Formats: sequence, structure tokens, C-alpha cells
Amino acid sequence: MTSTDGAQGAQSAQKAPAKDPWDLPDVSGLVVGVLGGTGPQGKGLAYRLARSGQKVIIGSRAAERAQAAAEEIGHGVEGAENAEAARRSELVIVAVPWEGHGKTLEALREELAGKLVVDCVNPLGFDKKGAYALRPEEGSAAEQAAALLPDSRVTAAFHHLSAVLLLDPEIEQIDTDVMVLGEERADVETVQALAGRIPGMRGIFAGRLRNAHQVESLVANLISVNRRYKAHAGLRVTDV
Repeated sequence: MTSTDGAQGAQSAQKAPAKDPWDLPDVSGLVVGVLGGTGPQGKGLAYRLARSGQKVIIGSRAAERAQAAAEEIGHGVEGAENAEAARRSELVIVAVPWEGHGKTLEALREELAGKLVVDCVNPLGFDKKGAYALRPEEGSAAEQAAALLPDSRVTAAFHHLSAVLLLDPEIEQIDTDVMVLGEERADVETVQALAGRIPGMRGIFAGRLRNAHQVESLVANLISVNRRYKAHAGLRVTDV
């Protein structure tokens, strides 16, 4: 073996240093759209992100409703019809009711093409025993979104947040972790960084989209916790 061969072998034997999982990108300049931004969850996320300095556009089926909600939120939030909000945003959070999830995304396929889409919808049913998880044909709401939006980069996050806490202006920090799922590391890290813009929150990688069902379903358990303990429960992942 020549000396050159030896040097090359030594270099190949050296592993590249592992990337720090907390080395996340700067997302402060991203324009964030929130579809379903007039509902409690969407409005709460829009409020928290805008309060942290993010540029936010909330969307609704009716532009007037979106504009009224944006005025109520303040902090520079704008309101627009869903299609316009999607077009003007770089990252789009889907916070629409589960019943309208599929139709809404199908209608916005063109506007969402090339965008980073964050699905936070929880498919739930309710009966006399309380909340229970539904299983969509595709496996989860996030996987349904990925199937309907083949030209978008779909992730899943923000499922376990209390709208009551998000909307309360007296609360400075929300003590919780946000589980983030997706297929591409760069997309997941962008969403993790966005979650971290809200004081008290961390974005935690929680697997690929095939694991989204159990994350979405856990909301049914949290609803049971909240009812029993009169709380607004969130999650913390320990030892991370």
C-alpha cells in the first residue's frame, strides 16, 4: 500500500463529527401562514408566533373573518382568504377542523406547491365516554396531507398545545415540548426552530410521518387529563 493509499484510508476511517441536534436554523425571517387561523388553535398559534416577532398571515374561507381575527390578534398579523394566505407564506401551518381537512388541502394544492406545510390537525371523535382517536384511511392527518399535496414538503407538529394557554396574554411562557415529524431533516429542523421561537417551547424530533398517528391520537388522552384535573396539560420529553 502506498503512502497515499494509507492517508486516504486514514481519512475515510475518521468519522465526520455528529451534528448537534440543537443546532437549528434561523427562521425569524420566514413568513408563516396559518390556515384555519380564525379557530382557537390557529388563532393561538398565530398570536404566539407574531408576539415573538414572526411575520404571520392567517387564512380563512372568508377574507373578512380572517381580517377581523388578525385585527383582534394585533402584532402585525394580516388576514386573507386561504388561497392568498398560502401563496404569500413560505411556511404554512394547517389548523383547520378535521372535518374539512381533506377538502381544504385538495383545493389549495397549487398554492401550497413548493411550500413547507406543517399539519397540526388531530382526527378525533367524541361520544358520552369522551374523546377518542380516529384513524384516517391514509394513517393520519399528516399522511393524508402528504398524499393530497405531492408537491409540498409536509411535516407534523403543534398537536398538543392548549388554545386557552396560547391565547392568554397574561402567560409569558408555555412550558411544553412540540413533537415534530417529517421525512427531511432540514424541514423538521425548520419547524423545530419555529416552535422554539415561542418562549418555553422546544421542538423535538419524533420520527417520520408514518409515526404521526400516535402523536395525533395522544390529544384524546390529554383531553381526558384536562377534564379530570381541570388543567391545560402539555408534554415534556425528559433526558433530551
